[in-house]
Formats: sequence, structure tokens, C-alpha cells
Amino acid sequence: MKNAFHLVLLALLFITPQKEQVWTADIDQIRHVSRMIPGMAPLRINVLKFAESRRAKKFSVKGAPDEPSVQARTVFQVVYGDGYVMVDSGMDQQVHNFFGRGVVEPYDPESAKQVERAVGGARAIIVTHEHGDHVAGVIHTPFASELASKTILTRDQVQTLLKNPQMPEIKLTPETAGRYNVVDYEKYLPFGPGMVLIKAPGHTPGSQMIYVVLGSGREYLLIGDTAWHMDGVRNVRGKDAPWIQEDENALTAQLNWLNGLYKTEKNLFIIASHDDEQRLDLIKRGILGGKLE
Repeated sequence: MKNAFHLVLLALLFITPQKEQVWTADIDQIRHVSRMIPGMAPLRINVLKFAESRRAKKFSVKGAPDEPSVQARTVFQVVYGDGYVMVDSGMDQQVHNFFGRGVVEPYDPESAKQVERAVGGARAIIVTHEHGDHVAGVIHTPFASELASKTILTRDQVQTLLKNPQMPEIKLTPETAGRYNVVDYEKYLPFGPGMVLIKAPGHTPGSQMIYVVLGSGREYLLIGDTAWHMDGVRNVRGKDAPWIQEDENALTAQLNWLNGLYKTEKNLFIIASHDDEQRLDLIKRGILGGKLE
């Protein structure tokens, strides 16, 4: 028995440690998952900007020029024939002030009210990740209790909001966390007809991308903050912002995947939440609607 025990210990010593798994995704699998839930596909996607931060582009894309750039604060609305899903939930003025780091930045109260109304009227609300400008609209609000019942957070998002929130205003307690619908999934999660959640930790532990295919066949990939500007996708360049902490290996893998899609999938629109130039262009071309319904 003693010899057997020593043999087991010896075997364990020689086991090759597993390499850390590199993030991967497969667009064909994602398309398959998008067809798993029967029903009518979405009709369109709308976007609304309600605030902005003004930062040099060099912070958004490593190696970019030290020139002025606008980071739009946005929400997206995936519209079905009988309702809609909100992707991200906006934030109030108090949370917005956090991002200025002492500088007053533009905040549009009327647009913020439109976001609040749209969030209130949604069938469901999901968030790309657990930062204040994306999740505060369902936490730091007088309507948090009623919104929680139709808000879906991932287990990783909740863990961050419980233990290490970006700011005090979005901290959850075990009691308040229990009011939200919390899901956990390994890679992809069918969310509704034509909608798939894609697990993509990197910018934050709870980051995810949202794939949407319309009834027309047009495809979208809402990538949240995987890149702050589409130049990050086009050039496979991460951010250079000293105030954030990210998993650079995971983000590099995600940017490489997105870059491949950008080059080959001409019917797929990759959308970065904060890229104001892209937002204006896609609204002008009719790829995105420019107001909420």
C-alpha cells in the first residue's frame, strides 16, 4: 500500500501541467446556436448615445496618435415584432461623473431619460459587461427592484459587482443580487430567436459579446468594450489606458478573431460600444436606427 502511494505521488509529479486555455470562438457554431430557439427573428437594431467622454485616441488604441477622440456612451435596442431587448442600460449623472475623473464631460439628460424609458419598457435587459456605464441603469436607479426581474446578469458579472465593483454606486449585496436573473454558461448561450450570448472575459471577468441576426439575414456582433474603437479590431491593437486592468492575452485572442471576421464576413457588422465615428456612420447608412422605440 505504501509503495502504491509513492507511485501515485511520483506520477503526479510528472504530469505535464495543462496550458492556460486560449479564448476561441467559431462563427459557424454561433450561427447554429442562433437558430436553436424558434420564433420570429429580430427586425432591426437601434442605438442611442446619451453621454460621452473626450479622451485622446492613444488611450483607446495602442500606438494611435495623441489626437482628440470621442468615446460615446451608448445603449442598443434589439427590436422584435412583439417587443424588444435592451443591450446595456445607461447610467445616471452621478455615475457618469466618475468617468470624468474630475473633468465635467457631456451628459444629455433628455437622451438619458429616453434610455430610462426604453429600459423600463423592455422585455429583457442584458449587459455586455459589469462597468458602470453599461450596468448602472439597472442597479443605481429608483426602479432597480422592478428592473431586476427582467435583467439577466451572468455569474461572473455578479461576482464582480459583489466583490470588486468599479464604483460604490453599482455594488450589489447578496440580497440585491438575488433579485436578478443570474445565468452561467461555458461558451455560447442562445438568448432568443436570432440572439446569442458569447462568453468573452478579458476587458472584465464578466464581459460577453452579443450576436444578432435579423430576419433579413443581416448579422451584428455587439462587442461591448473588447475594443473602444474599431481601429483596435482593424489593426489588432489593444488599449493603452493606465486606469484599467485587463486580461491582455484573452483580448489579443478576441481581437485576432474579430479581425478575421472583419476581413472575411462582409454581411457581419462588428460594433464597438464607444466608437462614435462608427456609430454615426452606421446610422447614416441605415445599418443602425438612430433612436429608441
